[in-house]
Amino acid sequence: MSAFSTGILVLTSPLNTLPLRIAPVLSSAAQVVERTLYVHLHPGLNLGSAAQARPVFIPPAADVSSLISRLYSNAANVCGHLDVRVLLTNIRAQQGLPPLTGAGNPFPSPQTLSQRPEVVLTDFALQDPGQSSLVAQCLRKYTGHCYVCTPTLASVLLHPQLEPLPEQEGFDIEEPEPLQTYSDVVVGGTFDRLHGAHKTLLNISCLLANKRFVIGVCDKELLKNKVLKELIEPYDLRVQKLKEFLQDVKPSLQYEIVPLSDPFGPSITDPNLECIVVSEETRKGGEAVNKKRQENGLSTLVLHEIQLLKDAHHSEIEEEKISSSSLRTRLLGTLLTPPKVDRPHLTPFPYVIGLTGGSGSGKSSVACRLEALGAIRIDADQLGHQTYQPGEVAYQKVVEEFGSDILNEDKTINRRCLGRKVFNNKDRLKCLTDIVWPEIALLVKQRIRQAREQGKQVCVVDAAVLLEAGWVDMVHEVWVTIIPEEEAVSRITTRDRLTAEDARQRLQSQLSNMQQVEQANVVLCTLWDPEVTQRQVQKAWDLLQERISQRQLTGSHEL
Repeated sequence: MSAFSTGILVLTSPLNTLPLRIAPVLSSAAQVVERTLYVHLHPGLNLGSAAQARPVFIPPAADVSSLISRLYSNAANVCGHLDVRVLLTNIRAQQGLPPLTGAGNPFPSPQTLSQRPEVVLTDFALQDPGQSSLVAQCLRKYTGHCYVCTPTLASVLLHPQLEPLPEQEGFDIEEPEPLQTYSDVVVGGTFDRLHGAHKTLLNISCLLANKRFVIGVCDKELLKNKVLKELIEPYDLRVQKLKEFLQDVKPSLQYEIVPLSDPFGPSITDPNLECIVVSEETRKGGEAVNKKRQENGLSTLVLHEIQLLKDAHHSEIEEEKISSSSLRTRLLGTLLTPPKVDRPHLTPFPYVIGLTGGSGSGKSSVACRLEALGAIRIDADQLGHQTYQPGEVAYQKVVEEFGSDILNEDKTINRRCLGRKVFNNKDRLKCLTDIVWPEIALLVKQRIRQAREQGKQVCVVDAAVLLEAGWVDMVHEVWVTIIPEEEAVSRITTRDRLTAEDARQRLQSQLSNMQQVEQANVVLCTLWDPEVTQRQVQKAWDLLQERISQRQLTGSHEL
């Protein structure tokens, strides 16, 4: 079956049986759609009759809310690669309309989605095979009334691929329990890399909101204690993705997206808010909001609680729930940013990895692991020591610049004495690095040439100052190791017998994790057990081998 980039799934099974359909339907849809799958709910829709296949308003109900959670939960389990989005334009309370069959068209004109569907799929059950052509025709016509699709919209009936439902499929549909809705609804969160749990929260909030939806997005101070905060998407990008998602889901709502610099934001000052949507773990935060509102003389908000979505694929270092921190953890060892392609001065082989990281980050241990996997390790710090030896070019320049009083009795440079001369003096430190770094770079290039002559495939330049020294031009990719500052301080104090204050000063004199990650192609974190680090390194190595093989196939010097 041909694969399409974007599709729309029209679910027609009755609400009481639809939950049994979701997993197999999504699994079948994932064989047809590659990237984005929109979901349109119309329980009871009859696609076997052209006269009845028309969009109508569907009242919000508790069953619809539960169905949304189940959809996103199942999607995470069976088709995690798809961007699934449940559309709610046709779900709205209308007085006097009987459930599921009310008059009125929610689509006076077809809704434009951020990505135009190329194929429409459905779970509609054929009464007999001869209906197939009529149903497909009705499905395309129905979908065209609702959404702007490609002119060549294809249709796929998923029902023949599904297992039969239990006998209750033929039972009469009971009137669903109505869902209390509100004029103005508020939520807060980080919303990093929108996932199923985020979408559940946003969808149910849109379901509850009749007029306005306020979304607070964590920024700056509120990100400090997040796991792998360096990999959190920029605020503007998170907001952009939120806007796109919400505009697809329910364009009739008024959306207000605001940055959060404290845990409360507008939730404790906006008098028009009526409801806050929370999860099991954020309920206490919702209660704190109401306490603040009372102190501010405002009415308390209704706390609408949703369940957390379980992550069936979590590892031992990840949360059991679907979470952004788990997604960030899974990025470790992967290619976050493609390497630059315009690098004609670099030879194809050996492929050179520049490995760097702050003090205590585990950089050298990662270099050793890569060496064990087959890479040639080039220790820039060790080469730096060599440049200070008598007879080396840098030796004479350093003595001339800083004086003979930095020499030991055997004429070797006293590094401690030299260090005191440049400590807290940026100009003098730059004089020293301007002498030493170019000489280290020459030695690194020499080692790379030797590796090429030996027919080696990969070199790892282990260099703490890779970025500061401007050595990025010597490598094909930059790999960075990171750990939280407190863990780095703990390691430095234990390893180097420094005070915590001295350890922090050392870290503050270096590029921050964030500054290094901004220039990284691959990021690794040694925070957890050695076995976890080894798995990260192995994943990074395996993916690197794939990239190298691809270069060989294409004959390209660069990726």
